[in-house]
Parts: sequence; C-alpha cells; structure tokens
Amino acid sequence: ATADAKTAHGLIRGTERFSIIGVIDPVSCGKDAGEIVDGRFRNIPVFESIRTFLDHSRQKPDYCIIGVALSGGRLPEDWNDTLLEVLENRISIISTMHQLLSEKPLLREAARKNGVQIIDLRKPKPIDQLHFWSGDIFKVRAAKIAVLGMDCAIGKRTTARFITELCRPEGIRTEMIYTGQTGWLQGYKHGFIFDATLNDFVSGELEHAVVECDRQSSPDLILIEGQSGLRNPSGPCGSEIIVSANVKGVILQHAPFRKYFEDLEHLYCLLPDVKDEIELIRMYGAQTLAVTLNDEGGTRQELADVQQRLSQRLQLPVVCPLHEGMETLLPVIRLFISQHQR
Repeated sequence: ATADAKTAHGLIRGTERFSIIGVIDPVSCGKDAGEIVDGRFRNIPVFESIRTFLDHSRQKPDYCIIGVALSGGRLPEDWNDTLLEVLENRISIISTMHQLLSEKPLLREAARKNGVQIIDLRKPKPIDQLHFWSGDIFKVRAAKIAVLGMDCAIGKRTTARFITELCRPEGIRTEMIYTGQTGWLQGYKHGFIFDATLNDFVSGELEHAVVECDRQSSPDLILIEGQSGLRNPSGPCGSEIIVSANVKGVILQHAPFRKYFEDLEHLYCLLPDVKDEIELIRMYGAQTLAVTLNDEGGTRQELADVQQRLSQRLQLPVVCPLHEGMETLLPVIRLFISQHQR
C-alpha cells in the first residue's frame, strides 16, 4: 500500500479490461487487497508468492501485471526469479516499466519456450503511427476538463475515475482520456501513454485521442487525466494538456500534507502554494473549477480543517474524494458543460 503501487491500486479499485483474481505482496499477504487500498472488501486475496497463489487460487491467470511504477522505470534484478516463475507457469506478463522486459534475453527466451507473451505497455510507437498537432482540437464538440495535480502520485487518475462514475448515472455521457499505462489497463477506450511518447508528438497524440473520443463516443464531457505536475522539475507536465487540448476547465488534485515534490525531498524541492498554482493555470487560459484533496500524511480531522480553510481562501469547492465522494461537484460540472459544449 505505497505510492509506488499506484497501478495495482487502480486495478484493485476497478478495471473493465481485466478480472483481478489475486495480488502478490509478501508484506500484506493474507489480507484482502481492497481493504488494504481503501477499506472496501473486494474478494481479491493477497498472496506471499506466485507459488502460494498457484497452490491456492481456483483460477489460473492469463496475465501477470506488474503493478508498480518505480522511479527510473527499471525493475530490480532480484525480480528476475519471480518473473521467470511466472513465465514457466505459462502466464504472460504485462509490464508497465520503461525498461523493456521483452528485450531481456533471459525473459524473452523463457516466454518463447513456454508459448506466452511479454507485453511492454511503455514500448514507444513507431514514428509512422504517431500524430503531429493539427488544430483539429478546435472542432471538438464535447466540453473538456483536465484533472491536473500539484505533483505526481497524487490521485489524478482516481479522481478522474470517480468523476466519470459520478456523471454517467446522472445522464452525462462522460469519457476519460488516459495518459498513463494504468488507464489503459483499466479499460478506457481513448488515450495514449504520455511518457512513452517522443516529445515532438505528445501534443499531437493528445489531440488525436481527444478528437477520436469526440467523434467515436460523442460524449458530453471529456475528462483528461493529468501527469506529474506543472512545476515538478523532474517532469513538468500539464501545460500541453491545457494548451494543446484547448482545455478551459481544470480540477486540481492537491496533497496538503506533502511539503516537497515526490522523490525530490532530498533536494528540498518545495511544492508551490495551491493558490499560486491556480493562478498559473489561469495564465495558461483555464479556470480551476474545484480542488480535490489527497489525505496522505494527515488525520481525518486535519484533512477536514484544511478543507474548510482552503474553501474559504480559494472561494472554490474543495472535496475529499476518498472520504465524501464527488456529489458536490455535480452542479459545477453541469454548469461548465452548459457553458463550453459546442
């Protein structure tokens, strides 16, 4: 239950592409994965090892998904034995690492020998499959909201999923543009993997995903999953989403108890003030509609106090998605759609 396991957390919370039947984690073995992630029992048992899983599970899986996002995108060498065990039991691997596991001779040969696959989700597309920005974004009919964050590993995709789940039963046809590997794993139809795309084509791939979504799915609302943070020095993402996708509305995910950018604590890289971030978003041409809070590092009472203070200071709705749901944002979203749908 760490930030590095955010891919696993997302799949545990829900996926339309796969059926999750177990999690391998020696630290939390014997528990239910849903209860670990957010206190909801989901009948997804956690096992100590692949061997334990195979001995006790009633189903044999088709795929083993690597559900961690490690800094630098490389798996430690001591994972090799576990991955070999997976392949030797004729289970394919889906990797979310930058390091291409299908190009490791030991694993590639094991996959070939056992007739299974190693699928690298972050393998860059060939140049002839990439799109350059064209301006077609200005023809998009649907209203667009970007779910951006003050930092990485802060809950942007989860908040976008919650908003999608809020809007659809209310008759608002909503689609999410995934920009990371977890969104694809969860089954969203439209998107691309931002950090596996050559820089010159990021804006074009983003535009293509939004335009394709508008034409094929005819939504009322398109949510765009943000990546990293506007001012994270190790990956300053977000301006492309606002500018290249012609976004006019932002929901900003904030971690009020986090002082430094993720994994940059040793460099004392301070997170900006949330009000300054909202001003920067305004200068890029978008309006911040609401702030959503990540509770990492604080108690429920501390979170409630921060929520009240921020709401008064920012004069915006401030919501704690994991604790109170997203219902209070529905009128804000409806108003935005009515003002920005073409």
